[in-house]
Amino acid sequence: MYTWGGRLPSDGFVSSGRKMLVQLTISNFAILEHLEITLKPGLNILSGETGAGKSIIIGAVNLILGGRASSDLIRSGCSEATVEALFSLPGNPHLTEFLENSGIPFDGELLIKRTVSREGRNRISVNGSMATLQMLTRLSGALISISGQHEHQLLLRPDNHIYLLDDFAGLTAEREALANVFYKWKSLQEAIVALKEEIAGISEKQELTHFQIQEIEKAEIRPEEDEVLADEKRRLLYTEELMQIVSEGYHGIYEGNNAVLSFISRYLKRIEKAAEIDPRLEPVRDVLREVEVRLEDVSFSLRDFRNEIDMDPSRLEEVLERLDLLNRLKRKYGPTLNDVLRFRETLSSKLYDMEEKTQTLASLEAEYASVDAELAQRAQALSRKRKKAAKRLEKAVESELRNLHMRETRFLVEFGDDCIAGQADRATQDPGIRADGRDRAEFMISPNVGEMLRPLSKIASGGELSRIMLAVKTILARTASVETIVFDEVDAGISGATAEIVGKKVLSLSKYHQILCITHLPQIVSQGQTHFLVKKEVSGGRTYTGITELDMESRVQEVARLIGGEVITPNALAVAREMLSE
Repeated sequence: MYTWGGRLPSDGFVSSGRKMLVQLTISNFAILEHLEITLKPGLNILSGETGAGKSIIIGAVNLILGGRASSDLIRSGCSEATVEALFSLPGNPHLTEFLENSGIPFDGELLIKRTVSREGRNRISVNGSMATLQMLTRLSGALISISGQHEHQLLLRPDNHIYLLDDFAGLTAEREALANVFYKWKSLQEAIVALKEEIAGISEKQELTHFQIQEIEKAEIRPEEDEVLADEKRRLLYTEELMQIVSEGYHGIYEGNNAVLSFISRYLKRIEKAAEIDPRLEPVRDVLREVEVRLEDVSFSLRDFRNEIDMDPSRLEEVLERLDLLNRLKRKYGPTLNDVLRFRETLSSKLYDMEEKTQTLASLEAEYASVDAELAQRAQALSRKRKKAAKRLEKAVESELRNLHMRETRFLVEFGDDCIAGQADRATQDPGIRADGRDRAEFMISPNVGEMLRPLSKIASGGELSRIMLAVKTILARTASVETIVFDEVDAGISGATAEIVGKKVLSLSKYHQILCITHLPQIVSQGQTHFLVKKEVSGGRTYTGITELDMESRVQEVARLIGGEVITPNALAVAREMLSE
């Protein structure tokens, strides 16, 4: 069990297995200082004078469902407002899986707490674990549906009608599956368009790319070849000078009549004799011997170098031409030969990438064709089911409206792209297929005999709209996934016998769901199985709102007040008792 701001009910509702909102605790919210409601299964009625705070309670429920938080909601003089709601939700595998995946403990009870501070901090917890607003919004879809002015406006918007039809027909999952296919289809389409643009961009440059690769490959470049050729060019430019220098050296050292090596050899023989006479000349002798050997090596090196000098003028021309080619390539693709070679690799990679992209495009187009066919098939199947379901919905709504004193009303679900003005926008190239299918639907109504069918948004009065909403709610209740339905303004524009019928209809809904109904009509109040009175008081210059669960006698008093006003007459009491006894 999780820590709870109030006390749990002791009458067994939590353990009864009924899915419902068990308790609502509101602190420092608008004019509410502290208010605690322990709700029960079936039809829970909230009544009270205008301005007592009934709609504020709905605002607090909206906050629990992920509604917009604002510091304006905080009671004057307080630093924060808090709303807590405890739900009993046994046997709910989808909710269990969602909470477990979110790391939130769950044993069949769900405690949601939301706090709003004046500093703008917005804290949310679910079963004691911190939660996000997105998580809260997802949870709320399975918990409570509020039917009030906002939902009336949703009913007046034609683009919501297809979703109501799907809810009635149990086609929501099928529509969502189609939406998944649609978004995959759209993603593939966008990927194909982008890839084609890339391929087109590469194709435009493909001829140039091939030319550049061929130009580089034809040159058969070797790494650092330009440096080797530059050295050779330098030598070739000074061939004659080198030949002269080397020849002079060889001749002077080895070949000439007065060659240095000949002189050293002759003189060495004399020093060798002298060293035999005086050993002190031995070091000189040794040096001369080494000089003789070294000079001989030098002369042979000069001779070999002279023999290797290429005096062919055509070689210089070849080197100059090769260097010119390499320099041109470096200017175009360089600045170095290594850069030129890397550029060729880049070009080759682009060509390979082009081939790869072409293969990818073919694969995407094949997948697109498959998904396109699946999308069309799903859209067609969903459309057929919707049109069959529309006939059933028309009959069901007309039947419910007859029970709500709208006996002559005709109701039609009209299909077609033109039935919603300005809504024929195409998200795809395929005529009519969108994320929700190919259908546009609008509810048409004729409240009176002889009148043409017209859009619901253009013909329904407040009272008619309330009854139509109730009729739709009644029909959808049989398949709806929410556990609790809140009715605010269900009595708008109605009175008398119609109000009594509406009250009975709301009561019939409580067979399927827990109902919380805010009303000021005695005909609806008298149908309640549990009745709460919301009352406002002023004390010490501050306004306080309290809530009380009424016993039978108190209910009689409240119904009588609603019938006759502040002065409760014996006749009003008698009528109230009669209404409550029915």
